[in-house]
Amino acid sequence: MNRMLVVVFDKEAKAYEGKQALVALDLEGSISLYASAVVAKNSDGTATVKQGNEPAPFGTLVGTTLGSLIGLLGGPTGVAIGAAAGMTVGAASDVDDARIGDDFLDDVKKALTPGKAAVVADIDEEWTTPVDTRMEKLGGAVYRRAVSAVRDIANDEDTAAIKADIAEMKAEHAQAHAERKAKLLERLNQLDSKLQARLQKAKEQRQRAEGASQAKVAFLKAKATAARAKAP
Repeated sequence: MNRMLVVVFDKEAKAYEGKQALVALDLEGSISLYASAVVAKNSDGTATVKQGNEPAPFGTLVGTTLGSLIGLLGGPTGVAIGAAAGMTVGAASDVDDARIGDDFLDDVKKALTPGKAAVVADIDEEWTTPVDTRMEKLGGAVYRRAVSAVRDIANDEDTAAIKADIAEMKAEHAQAHAERKAKLLERLNQLDSKLQARLQKAKEQRQRAEGASQAKVAFLKAKATAARAKAP
C-alpha cells in the first residue's frame, strides 16, 4: 500500500539514521522507498529540508505528494531549503495535493515541535512491522497515512454550490429587466470564471497523480531489472 510516512525524532542525527534505515529496508525488499527527506523544525515554527538530495524517480519533490506534505509541515511561513537539498519547496501547499487527511497533518505538526526533526517518506509497504521495529529502536515516533485517491473537485460541495448559484442566476437573468440584466451577467461571468478555475485545478491534480504513479511503476521496473542483472 502506498503511504506517506513521517517519523519524528528528538534529535536531527537520529532522523538521518531513520532515513538510512528506510534505505536499508528498501534494499532488503521489506518496503519500496520512492523518495524521502529529513525535515527539521526551527524555533520560529518554520521547517528546513536538511537532506533530500538523492535522486527520486520523478525528479525533485516539487509537485509531488511528498513535496506537498513537506510544504504543509512548514506552516504559513514556509519551508527553508538546506544547502544539501537541491530542490525548492514552497509554503503554498494544499492538503488535496498532499492527498492526506487534516487529522494526520495535525497529529504530525503536534509531534514535530521546534528542535525536533523527522524523516518524511513516500513508501509502499505490505505490513507495518519492519518500519515500526527499526524506527522504535532509534527512538522515533511513527505516523503513517495511506495516500488517498485524488479528490475530484468537479464533484465537491463547493463546486456544486457554484453550479447551483449559476443556475439560479441564469433563471433570474432570463426574467430580469434590461437595467438589471447587465449586473446579473457580470456576476454570472465571475461565477463561471471561479468554476473553470476549480475544474482546472482538478485536472492538474489528476495529471500530477497520474505522472507520479507512472514514475513509480517505472522505478519499480528498473529496480527489478537491476536485481535480475545482479542475480547469479
